[in-house]
Amino acid sequence: MMRRLLQPFWVLLAVIFLVEAWLWDHLEPIVARAVALIPLRTFKQWLAERVDTLSPAMTLIVFLVPVIPLFPLKLAGLWLLTHEYWLAAVVTIVFAKFLGVGVTAFIFDVTRAKLLEMRWFERLYEFVMALRAKAAALVEPVKQRLLDTVRGEGGGWSSRMLRLIQRFRKSVHEAR
Repeated sequence: MMRRLLQPFWVLLAVIFLVEAWLWDHLEPIVARAVALIPLRTFKQWLAERVDTLSPAMTLIVFLVPVIPLFPLKLAGLWLLTHEYWLAAVVTIVFAKFLGVGVTAFIFDVTRAKLLEMRWFERLYEFVMALRAKAAALVEPVKQRLLDTVRGEGGGWSSRMLRLIQRFRKSVHEAR
């Protein structure tokens, strides 16, 4: 019984995790293109040379430090949210999220080899990759069901769903 009640929670958590993974996968090439356009390629090379001289523990600091300047940006987004500047808040928070994932992907690309020399970090990395695969497997049936519904396969919309949509449209129409 409890497992059935928690299933939507786990699916939601898996979806959030997969969105993060998707952002990571898709922002890393964008950051790489940005590095190619501006003189960050030289910076990346310089940073890689410096990282090679560091111990794995010091490399961890290099990996974590870029996240710190993004914290005030997220706080600014929350401040905008509390003062009801909805659009500015959403734009700021989304920008901070994209920037954070992009910068983290860039730095992780430079520091990965050194970080994986630490056994605990390697285990953590393997755990996160296994969790990502498990999340994908958990969400796949839901994603497939949604795709089938949108395509009109698998029986299409259920009568219950159509009634909910009709009730929603009616309530919106009455509110006008």
